[in-house]
This record gives sequence, C-alpha cells and structure tokens, in this order.
Amino acid sequence: MSQKYLTADKSRRSLFGNFSDTNLLMSITIIVFIVMYLFAIFALGSGFQKPQTFFNILNANAALIILSCGMTLVMITGGIDISVGGMAALVSMCSAVYLDMHSGSVVGALLISLGIGLAFGLVQGYLVAYLDIQPFIVTLAGMFFARGMTTIVNTNPFNVQNEAFVKLKETRIVIPGLGSYNKRGEYIDAYIEIGVIVALVVVAALFVFLKWTKTGRNFYAVGGNKQSALMLGINVKRTTFLAYLMCGILGGIGGFVYFMHVGSGSATHAAGAEMNAIASSIIGGTMLTGGVGNIIGTLFGVLSLALIQNIVSSMGLDQAWWTGITNASMLCIFLIVQSIIIARRKKANLSSSRPAEAKGDKK
Repeated sequence: MSQKYLTADKSRRSLFGNFSDTNLLMSITIIVFIVMYLFAIFALGSGFQKPQTFFNILNANAALIILSCGMTLVMITGGIDISVGGMAALVSMCSAVYLDMHSGSVVGALLISLGIGLAFGLVQGYLVAYLDIQPFIVTLAGMFFARGMTTIVNTNPFNVQNEAFVKLKETRIVIPGLGSYNKRGEYIDAYIEIGVIVALVVVAALFVFLKWTKTGRNFYAVGGNKQSALMLGINVKRTTFLAYLMCGILGGIGGFVYFMHVGSGSATHAAGAEMNAIASSIIGGTMLTGGVGNIIGTLFGVLSLALIQNIVSSMGLDQAWWTGITNASMLCIFLIVQSIIIARRKKANLSSSRPAEAKGDKK
C-alpha cells in the first residue's frame, strides 16, 4: 500500500530532485513547444519573430488555459469533465443578456459567471463523488444542459454594447520594450489582454495548491490509487467532490474571460473547447489514468496546440482538416509517450515488490 502511495507521490517531486513521471512529461511538452517555435521563427518568416505573435497566442487562448487547468484537476483525480465548453457558452450568453438587456454591471456579470460555475461544480461533484455515477455520463449531461440553457436564454447572437464592459474588453496591458515596427515604420507596443493576467494568476495559484498543500497532494493520491488513499485516511469522496467544484468555478472564470475576449453572446461559442481542454491536459503531461499531471505542463499544452494551428495556417494549409490532423497527430504521440511511462512505472512497481515478497518467503 505504501509503495503505491509513494509511486503516486513521485509526481509531486521537484524538477530538481528525482525526475518524476510528471516532470518528465512536462519537460517533453516544453521542449516540443520550444522546438516548434524555433522552427516557426527560422522557417516561416519574420511574423513569429515578433513578440506580439506569442502574446496574441496568449490573448486568444487565455480562457482555454483556465478551462484546461480545471480539466487537469479532475483528470489528476482520475475523472473528466466535458461540460466546460458548454459552461463557457452559457456564461457568455447570460453575461451578455444581463449587461445589454438588463442594464447590468460588469461586477454583476462576473458574479453570475461565478454562480453558474459554482452550481455546475456542486451538482456534478456531488453526483460523481457521493452517488458514484460515472463522470463522463454526468458531465455529458452537464454539457447538453449548458448548451440547451444557452439557447433558452437567447437564441440570437449579438455583440455587447455596454460601455463599462466595452471599456474593460478593450483594455490592453502594454509590455514595455517588446514592441515592433510595422510596414510604415511605426512603432507598435506589445500588449496582452486582462484575461491573460487572470489565466497566469490561476496557473500560479493552482501550481502552488497542487505542489505545496495537503489537499493538492491528496488529489494525486486519489488519482494514483483510491484504495491506497482510503487506507491512508484520505477522504476520497470529499477530495473528488472538491476537484469537480474547483473545475466548475474555473469554468465560470474561464467563461467570463472568454466573454471578455469575444465581447458577444452566442449559442455556438466555445464549441469544442472541452475537447481542446482535454487534449491540452494530455499534451501537458496529465495522464487519463490519474495520479500524474502538472499545471505548468497544461499551460504549455494549450500553447503547443495554438502554436501548431498558427504554423499550419502560416504554411498555407488554411483548410480546417489540416489543423485537426496535426492536433490528432500530436495527441497520439503524447498518448504513446504516456503509455511508455505507464509501462515503465508498472515495471518499477513490480521490481520493487519482488524483494519484499522474497523477504516474506524467507521468514
């Protein structure tokens, strides 16, 4: 039992200590991202040489980073949540309707977004953790419910005209010294949107939570082996419930960040976001079997998916299927790497258990 827990605990060790499964997978993701970006810089022209290109990737994917972080939490515990895309669409539509049709405030829209995320987290977390219903079925129902409710709130897409919100949406944070000159010789400052700051704060907070808090370590233990976690005195149901609750809240935050980026409400918003969140988590080193994952890896998983889309587009392959093919290829490669890691871990567990068995036989 203790050996199994120690195996799960390996995923929480520092990169500068023993090279754990989590750190290995995360390092592979970071290296792949760097290699792809260097390829883009040297092979695809000067566009990728401008810092703003990288910042644009962050601006466009800030919401996905937050949604993927929530996905990573539940996947570390051995679960999954495919409702996050529908949740983001529902948050966007409810916020848009509240701001434009009910003369609401930005703070009120944010509270509505958090309330929606909290409600989804509470209901889905309870059904999965305490009623022991399969998470795929629960969150599939949640996805259908969110998409249906989005249409009920309003069927027609529209842009928000609320002055306070438009001012917030158009706010830019200038990055000094990283601007570039356009074709007319004018210097353009590099910038990021407010959503990027929110996403990076979420990544930093969750990294600390998973690495240095008891509850965060419990997430890994539950995902590694629920029976072992129970034997160690961990409340598995409460830990699982907390993972889905946090994922729901992050879904509300991510939905509002998405809304700040697009500035509109539509039933088709965030289509496929749940699949991109799962893919980003896997590419970032989170195992579908649970017990292994890293928020920093998830961040680079999102950036890698976005970068490969930009590279494919820059190569003149604008058809949608080329992006799908490249994303699928990258996902398959990382799944194969994960399979190799799992096989190596099982072999290590088997080797470590044999001496103990031999010692017991001698006695």
